[in-house]
Amino acid sequence: MKEWRFLFRVVVAFVGLAVSTPALEAADSSGAASQLQEAFVAVAKQVGPAVVSISTIHTERVRSYYVSPYEDEFTRKFFSDFFGEVPYREFKRIGLGSGFIIDSKGYILTNDHVVGDADQIHVTLADGREFQAKVNGRDSRADLAVIQIPAKGLPVAQLGNSDPVQTGEWAVAIGNPFGFAMTNPEPTVTVGVVSALNRSLSRGGKEQDFTDLIQTDAAINPGNSGGPLVNLNGEVIGVNVAIFTTSGGYQGIGFAIPVNRAKAILNDLIEGKKVRYGWLGVSIQDVNKDVAAYFGVSDMQGVIVAQVLEGGPADQGGVKVGDVIRLLDGEPIKNTRALISRVSQAKIGQEIEVKILRQKKEIALKMKVGDRPANSSSLPAAQKLPREVSPSIVSWRGMEVQNHNEGVVVTQVDPNSPSYHSGIRVGDVILEINGILIRSQGNFEEVTSQINGDAFTRTPRGYVVVKPE
Repeated sequence: MKEWRFLFRVVVAFVGLAVSTPALEAADSSGAASQLQEAFVAVAKQVGPAVVSISTIHTERVRSYYVSPYEDEFTRKFFSDFFGEVPYREFKRIGLGSGFIIDSKGYILTNDHVVGDADQIHVTLADGREFQAKVNGRDSRADLAVIQIPAKGLPVAQLGNSDPVQTGEWAVAIGNPFGFAMTNPEPTVTVGVVSALNRSLSRGGKEQDFTDLIQTDAAINPGNSGGPLVNLNGEVIGVNVAIFTTSGGYQGIGFAIPVNRAKAILNDLIEGKKVRYGWLGVSIQDVNKDVAAYFGVSDMQGVIVAQVLEGGPADQGGVKVGDVIRLLDGEPIKNTRALISRVSQAKIGQEIEVKILRQKKEIALKMKVGDRPANSSSLPAAQKLPREVSPSIVSWRGMEVQNHNEGVVVTQVDPNSPSYHSGIRVGDVILEINGILIRSQGNFEEVTSQINGDAFTRTPRGYVVVKPE
């Protein structure tokens, strides 16, 4: 039993050393465990008063009958002719979230999805005071917004630096889970660690850029969105934005937007300006080991250019489909996330140099960063399958292809073939092989008959390397 007590004291002492901060120095000196407890208490007292509850109301107008989710003009006229003009009914949708005061003049930082499209925004401070808020600025891409309440002399949360944050550091999430279900206006504090960095979430078809997120196991629940994630110095290192869940509740994985990303656009949001992001006008994909081997490089750094928007910055700078971008202004580009992050944060009009691999040769290109359009889906759309194809069939490395108006379409893939293992699937359109455009079955046969090694193959879904049999 004595040995276990000794081990416990050693572990606690180690934890106490690992989290030495100004907050701990001011804490009770009776022991490391007590110091750690006092550090959490100090953070709650320091940041808690600056955290607010946000309640929103969004009014929707719908007709009082239900016919179909695909109501069109014919359906509307039909019911109007037989039953008269059907009136609309209003439904109010209530949303709940959190935020934190960043300026004593009443500016509050939160998530765009908390306040977006709201007709009314109601803010409750930790001391119980209530205000109606207005939106100063929103940015759906970053999922951040600044709202303002008519109050002055408010407590403010100190914004920290998210760049040096490391996995394993203590993290404290503060917010208002489940909104006004809790009758006390004081925010809830949960404690955990930074579980991982640079996490990405699927956008779900939306424009949100959920990359480079901070992952934490500090409990985040519905209503915590927009609240701060802070360190033991009481500095905000992130804005809580999402949870991973299969039940709708907390399951140990939450995510926060790094505060440095918010700081970069904060002035624009406060002033109500459009947030502008750098853009090259390309569609890209990561380099895998097969692509790296094809280009003769020893690492998997870089991104493949799968599409180039005509007239865009990359097109004007000489970038071509099939190029592999390896360096940007001398800095290595590890993957698509890294390139998007670097370009997004660059100044509009800034000249940059990119080094690419083209047909296994290194080339340096210069171009100017463009202004990202509101709808980035303006890139060329992937080709659709043709309605009619040629009855003749050509087979190569386990895939069977037929003619169509864009070249050849894959109609069959042997699941044990190199084509299948590379990622080729039925319905893919083969656009290019080893830099040569594929326009027909005859062209396809001619090109493939001369290939003995790896085949760098482009489809509308991106590039794959089809290996020999």
